[in-house]
Amino acid sequence: MSNIATVLARKGNSFVSVNPEQTVLEALQLMADRNVGAVVVNDADTYHGIFTERDYSRNVILKNRHSSETKVKEVMSVNLPEIKPLDTLNHCMQLMADHNVRYLPVMEEGKMNGIISIPMSSAKK
Repeated sequence: MSNIATVLARKGNSFVSVNPEQTVLEALQLMADRNVGAVVVNDADTYHGIFTERDYSRNVILKNRHSSETKVKEVMSVNLPEIKPLDTLNHCMQLMADHNVRYLPVMEEGKMNGIISIPMSSAKK
């Protein structure tokens, strides 16, 4: 059975990140430039959360906030389940379904090691 390390070996473990103090507009521009649906929120080597397109729609647009004035740290997803490189894909998919999330941070020895996302065609609607 495949595990997360196998997936990261294929896709790479690099990820796009922003600082928690950056504005939502800056994060969205970076996401558009890099063609990604989420960015890791960290400063130095400290992981804080993940900011996603869903966070933007639910926590900025629907709450009538301004992207140029709202900080990423105010609207990011926090306390997401963390996965480890040796976790199975089945375990990962179950966590995503149980927590209704599309992105999970891959952690190894307390450090961010990558991000796993579920393809939109597989996401629960």
